[in-house]
Amino acid sequence: MAELTQEQVRHVAKLARLNLSDEQARLFARQLDGILDYVEKLNQLDTADVEPTAHAAPLRNVFREDVARPGIGSEHVLANAPDAEPPFFRVPKVLDLGDSGA
Repeated sequence: MAELTQEQVRHVAKLARLNLSDEQARLFARQLDGILDYVEKLNQLDTADVEPTAHAAPLRNVFREDVARPGIGSEHVLANAPDAEPPFFRVPKVLDLGDSGA
C-alpha cells in the first residue's frame, strides 16, 4: 500500500475540523500508515473456513430473571428526604417560566 502523506492527513484533519501542527501531521501520517499496513496484512489472511461471527466469544444472558418483588415502601424512602409531600419528594424550583403561567 502507498505511504500515507501529510497532505492526506491534513485533508482528513480539516474535514474533522482539527488543527494539526507540522509535527502532529508527521506523527499521525506515520501512525496511520502503520495501521493501514496492518489492515492490509489482515486482508491477506485466508478466512474461507472461518465461520462469520459478531463476537469473538459466545454470548449468554448473565442477568437474573426479571421477577417483580415487593419494594421497601415510599414511607421508608421518604423518611430520609429533606422535604417531601408523600408520595413525592419536594425539590427546589428548577425553571422559572415568568408570567407565562405554564
